[in-house]
Amino acid sequence: MAKFPLTSFSSSSLASVVLSVPCCSALFLPLPTLSSPSTSSRGRLLLDTPRQFRHLKVFSGYDVVPPNVLEFSKGWKEIYERCTLWRWNGYSVNFFCKGSGPPLLLVHGFGASIAHWRRNIGVLSESYTVYAIDLLGFGSSDKPLEFSYSIELWSQLILDFLKEVVKKPTVLIGNSVGSLVCVMATTEASEGLVRGLVLLNCAGGMNNKAIVDDWRIRLIMPFLWILDFLLKKRSIALAIFEYVKKRENLKNILLSVYGNKEFVDDDLIEIIKKPAEDPGALDAFISIVTGPPGPSPVSLMPKLTVPVLILWGDQDPFTPIDGPVENIFLSPFSVL
Repeated sequence: MAKFPLTSFSSSSLASVVLSVPCCSALFLPLPTLSSPSTSSRGRLLLDTPRQFRHLKVFSGYDVVPPNVLEFSKGWKEIYERCTLWRWNGYSVNFFCKGSGPPLLLVHGFGASIAHWRRNIGVLSESYTVYAIDLLGFGSSDKPLEFSYSIELWSQLILDFLKEVVKKPTVLIGNSVGSLVCVMATTEASEGLVRGLVLLNCAGGMNNKAIVDDWRIRLIMPFLWILDFLLKKRSIALAIFEYVKKRENLKNILLSVYGNKEFVDDDLIEIIKKPAEDPGALDAFISIVTGPPGPSPVSLMPKLTVPVLILWGDQDPFTPIDGPVENIFLSPFSVL
């Protein structure tokens, strides 16, 4: 079993901020929190309980929207108005920066962008310098035509961003595929570049081909093979992509994956739909879905030497808490 240093941070640390603010449950998939919304120390039990390390506790999610969470959803357009372009290997990469203090870097998941962190940026920036980045192929970053995307590519992008833009030891916070990118970047980082990791529903790979050990994936594997074949026919891929990104269809897809349906609002739909209209968005979609899955957390996690905080939404349909990827993290730890 991997011996990575899963750490219980103190209540004054980054983990306290990430776990205790209600807006965290508003990420792409609901984040873990205490089972009772009325508990005043929301999320603090994990942080304040005395122990050394290697102890993960999983909390069930809210059944209702926590008070004032929706207030944080406003202003996503203003976030993009404050963004800056950074040139990387001849491409433009969009990033955001706000606040002062120790740096954090937020890395989104598949189909997402900087604006997916809109409910987290405000509160985190009160104590930290918050950076958020649109990975190449997403958001307002370049989407080169006929380009091959990979976890390795995005990992190098993150490392170069830390060296050239942040220039300080940084805590990486990733969601889904973004978590896996952060894990790989950390394993490749020079000493002192990454201070720690926060992983939110870490993906098993760039696409579902990475988790063939799951009986649910084996069940639909013939469909995935057919989908791969069809997506490599550009005319068919275009028809599928155009269908998926229609507003009503996109809304129905989001409603099927969001634990809390109230977060599927017009802003969220627009945040996902707008970048999908860019030239190159189809190429990114095809490359990511049909390409190699890339490295697995099974091979990467044992290489970590920095503190790791793992959060998991128990209503995640894509990387469920009882799936093979999650068992990598849960096996040695306790579950509430």
